[in-house]
Amino acid sequence: MIIVDTALAKREAAGRPIRVAMVGAGFMGIGIALQIAKSVPGMVLVGIAARRAEQGVAAFEKSREGETVRTAATVAEVEAAMAEGVPVVTEDPAVLAEARGYDALVEVTGSMDYALSAVEMAIATKRHVILMNAELDGTVGPLLKKKADAAGVIYTNCDGDQPGVQMNLWRFVKGIGVKPVLCGNIKALQDEYRTPETQSGFAEKWGQKAEMVTSFADGTKISYEQAIVANGTGMRVAKRGMIGIDPTNKNPTLPLRPLEDYVAMFAPHLDPEGPGIVDYIVGARPGPGVFVIGTHDDPVQKHYLNLYKLGEGPYYLFYTPYHLCHFEVPMTVARAVLFDDAALAPIDGPLVGVVAVAKRDLTAGETLDGIGGFMAYGQADNSEVIAKERLLPMGLAEGSVLTRDVAKDEVLTFADVRIPEGRRIDALYAEMEQVFGLV
Repeated sequence: MIIVDTALAKREAAGRPIRVAMVGAGFMGIGIALQIAKSVPGMVLVGIAARRAEQGVAAFEKSREGETVRTAATVAEVEAAMAEGVPVVTEDPAVLAEARGYDALVEVTGSMDYALSAVEMAIATKRHVILMNAELDGTVGPLLKKKADAAGVIYTNCDGDQPGVQMNLWRFVKGIGVKPVLCGNIKALQDEYRTPETQSGFAEKWGQKAEMVTSFADGTKISYEQAIVANGTGMRVAKRGMIGIDPTNKNPTLPLRPLEDYVAMFAPHLDPEGPGIVDYIVGARPGPGVFVIGTHDDPVQKHYLNLYKLGEGPYYLFYTPYHLCHFEVPMTVARAVLFDDAALAPIDGPLVGVVAVAKRDLTAGETLDGIGGFMAYGQADNSEVIAKERLLPMGLAEGSVLTRDVAKDEVLTFADVRIPEGRRIDALYAEMEQVFGLV
């Protein structure tokens, strides 16, 4: 991002790099470690928390060749390593988050309680928090943002992933005087019944976890992504699961259609006077990327937009044909630390959440698996509906025990399950409902 690169260059010249701690050393964590070390002057990754210390050590060894990596178990040990300029790894995310010696925490695990132990500690100790964890953000993000505001720190999702790219585009469109009426995400496949078994080949090819890949294919991930865009823009979903225009009928090998074709398909669902909607499409080019549809009510400015090849209206299409994930995360860190600017954060209470839907017929007594599993997929819905119908958030589903039989494609409710005791995510979700008057 222009201006950020100049500011980082000044920090590099002054010998005062932004110091980053990171939770997670998997597929994306390794990419972030490499990006900071190889391509981002004025920033340094000083510590990693990983479930297995060897994962964090490997991430440092790939990105900072030749340096000795230290493992630590206590806050004092982590702080000592940071003070000495030695890369440090711990298996306890709360220990890393509590340590003095860093400016911003990046969380990239996709977990709930494990991530929360670091995120809440970082906020409590007044450090900025950058999430590459749409699942956590889409479950309790509005409450975490409120806590961060109280602590005087930035809480934000990241540039590079589709939600952050959408938000940057939304800000641009809004900034030139066009009213955004839809924020959209582009997918190659949407099939709610994909499982880790069907996605194992793709996952192996790209070095990813089968569950992560499944969450992309079955629509859970895009539901979280569009939920956090809604929470950051004030938009809603047009219906549970979104409209999700898909001319491919679940066949990703079909020729891609021009993105412009989808504007006419969405037109009947758009309301220039409303708050706007978040949604997605399948099988468009260019892609993968994101788009914003906007409108303008000034006839002179509409004449100019037509001259500039955006058409006669009433709707105008803006798009970014790529999202570069971990390559852009350091820019979010810099925006937070140097400019107190969030890439994407909730504006208030939850507007859209993600609910659990049965992927197959489920039987009383079964224990639900997690996101990207065999038993449930997530769908975005408006928060007032979720609260009124007491629908089960997807982020709380894992480990819950079914108290009745649930048919395939039926939405689960709190009454259908017994939630495990003692989890932090459940306590925070209940607190969020109270704080924002959803119960």
